[in-house]
This record gives sequence, C-alpha cells and structure tokens, in this order.
Amino acid sequence: MEFKIPPSAFRIPHSLIKYDMKSTELNQPSNAPPRLFYGYIVAVAGFVIMATMFSSRYAFGVFFKPMLTEFGWSRATLSGALSLSMAMEGLLGIVMGGMNDKFGPRVVLTLCGFLIGIGGFLMSQVQTVWQLYLFSGIIVGIGMSGGWVPVTSTIAKWFFKNRGFMSGFVLTGTGLAALVVPPFANWLISAYGWRNAFSSMGIGSLIIVVLTAQFFRRDPSQMGLVPYGVKMEGEKVSDLNGKGFTLREAFLTSQFWITTLMMFFFGYCMFTVVVHLVPYATDLNISASSAAKILGTVGGTGIIGRLLLGTLSDRIGSRRIFIIGFVWMPIGFLWLASAKEAWSLYLFTAIFGITQGGMGASESPLVAEIFGMRSHGLIYGFMGFGLTLGAALGPWLAGYLFDVMESYKVAFAICAAFGLIGFVFTILIKPIWDDRARPKITH
Repeated sequence: MEFKIPPSAFRIPHSLIKYDMKSTELNQPSNAPPRLFYGYIVAVAGFVIMATMFSSRYAFGVFFKPMLTEFGWSRATLSGALSLSMAMEGLLGIVMGGMNDKFGPRVVLTLCGFLIGIGGFLMSQVQTVWQLYLFSGIIVGIGMSGGWVPVTSTIAKWFFKNRGFMSGFVLTGTGLAALVVPPFANWLISAYGWRNAFSSMGIGSLIIVVLTAQFFRRDPSQMGLVPYGVKMEGEKVSDLNGKGFTLREAFLTSQFWITTLMMFFFGYCMFTVVVHLVPYATDLNISASSAAKILGTVGGTGIIGRLLLGTLSDRIGSRRIFIIGFVWMPIGFLWLASAKEAWSLYLFTAIFGITQGGMGASESPLVAEIFGMRSHGLIYGFMGFGLTLGAALGPWLAGYLFDVMESYKVAFAICAAFGLIGFVFTILIKPIWDDRARPKITH
C-alpha cells in the first residue's frame, strides 16, 4: 500500500508567519534580542554629512576680507550672496523635504552633495558679482536645501525615544564644522590663497557627502525595524510614521504660522552672527586668525549645547529649549554691540553657541511634537523656509547697515529686538497632535 503525504502538510499556518504580505514589511516584535540598531549608523552618517555640508556656511565669513580686498565690493554685496544661498536653501528645502518623504534621503543627499561640491569648486573661478551669486547663491544654495531638513527628519523617523538627544548628536556635526573649519579655512587661505581654498573644500565636500549618503535609509520599515524606543502592539511598522497632520491640515492651524515666525527670528539672529562676527572682530583690530577662532567657539560650545540641551529637551520638551535661547539673545546682542576686546567676544560666542546649538537640535523634534510624523519632512521644510528667510535677511541687512553707518551697533540692536519677539512667539507654541495617537515608549 502506497502512503502519500498531502501537499498541505508542508504549508506553514499564516498565523505563524511574521511577514506581512500586504505591507511587504517585516514586523519586529518588541522583545527582539539586542543587536546593533541600524539607526545608529544612520545617525553617524548624518553627523558626517552635516559637518561636511555646513563647512561652506561657517567658512564664508573667513573668505569675507580676502574677497573684499581683491574685488573691492561692498559688504552688502558680498553678504547678499550668502543671503541668496539661504533663500534658495529655504525655498528648495520645501521641495527636498517632500522628496525625502517620498523617495528617501539617499537620492536627495547624493544630488545635493554633488551641487555643493561643484558650487564650491566654481567659487575658485569667480571674477564678477553675477558669478558670485550664481555659484555661491544659487548652486550651493540648492545643494544646501537637501541637508538640514532631510537629515533631521530622517533621524526623527528612526528614533522616538531619545529623539532630542539623537537630533542633537547629528547636529553636533555643524558644531564641529563651526569649530574646525574657520581656522582651517584661514590656514588654507594664508598658505594657498582663497581660490585654492575654495576648490579644495568643494571637491572634498562632493566626495564625502555623496559616499556617506549611501548609508541612509528613509525609515526603519525599509529594514523590517521599528523606531528606537517604540513598543508595537499589533500595528504595522509602516503605519507608525503615518500619524499626525498633513501639510494642508497644518497650514490651517495658527500653530504652524506661530512656529514658522519663531523660526524666522531664530534664523535672522543666528546667521547675522555667523557671517559678520569675523569682520566685526577684525574691525576691532583683532587678528584674522584670532577672529576665526572666536567664530570657531560658536561651534565648540554649540556641540555642548546640542548634546546637553538636546538631551534636556527629551525631558522638558523642545519648546522650553527655544525659550531658554530667546531669553539669552537680547542680552547677548546688547553685550556684543558694546564689546571692545577679544575676551568679551569669546564670552558672547560661548553662551551663544550653547543656546543656538540647543535650539537647532530641538527644531525637528519640536515639529514632531506639534504635528506628528505623517508629513514631517514637508511641514518642517516649510518652517525651515521661514528660518532661512530670516537667515537670508539678517546678514544682508547687517552688511547694508554697516555700509551706511560704518558700524554694527544698529544691526546688533535689531537682533536683540528680534530675539525678544521670538521669545513672545515661542511662549504661544503648544502641541496640537492628539496624545492618544502617540506610540508607546519602551523602557
């Protein structure tokens, strides 16, 4: 008698299969054994990219005087190139935030790393104002639009628990750039000239950003994981980052516009310092090398601020970090306007670096706290446009006021007033995403 085993005996019951055929994603149980979480690799890659991309931002002030000497342009003209770059970064940041939500950060960062590198290299060939504005203002500006928002939005998708700390860690890359790049750029200029310095930094940026971008993944669901610190209770991984406001829904809230205006005042004050601190210091007969180190202090203490205040934001909320920063700004800028010696500039940059570092690290988590993660990149991109509009206006207006008055006192007084207004707007911010929709945190 021939005994046959029916084919159905080899079938595995669907209840035992962890693979969700409908969502084509792997559900990771909350009690999975410990292993290296890929989000940490994404965070390290983000740190490297932020340090590299923002090298051009923090080096711009060091190139200021050598280019003024060679071309004889006004400070407003030269500052306008960075202002245009910031405006392009903010405007295209909206597009890049949406592209990041749809296509993922690898595509966005690869494209933008290429543009930053090419724009930096072309700056070594500048002969006219229109070339300055094309290479630095437009090409580099478009490249920078794919940096801050896509990177920090991606980190917010990978981490729920410790989101503020991890955002702060990634953004310490910008602090490292502010600490190391101004003195390094000053050395390159002294040794090889400002043109060779531009070309070297441009080529280096292209190689580093494009290669590092390949380590990025859009969100944990692409690898069958869940965001760090989240306990899954019968939900699909793909649903986790789909909760919150759409862009249209956010547009219809007062909180969207209050937060965007707050970002505007933050960007205005921060980048006025980044662009004009070095020329202001040299106007006080402080050497160019010392002035570059003073600007570098913003980066050094910014690292402390991003880690310390970023961690604190996980406990007290991101809004309170902005309150701390805006309380300091009016005091700090009035102090800066009366500064006469190097030590007083170092004191200003030390405190300013800590506060602006913490505020920068709290931007992306703040947007997530208010609106959720459904359209985080796109909403953050629009708000980032508000920040970069302020960052574009601040340096240009400060340069224009100096050309007219031969002094930065009025420019710094405006920054003090804007810091006070930013404080008022921050007080009005409150989360509006329903707490019941928030995922549970594992401990």
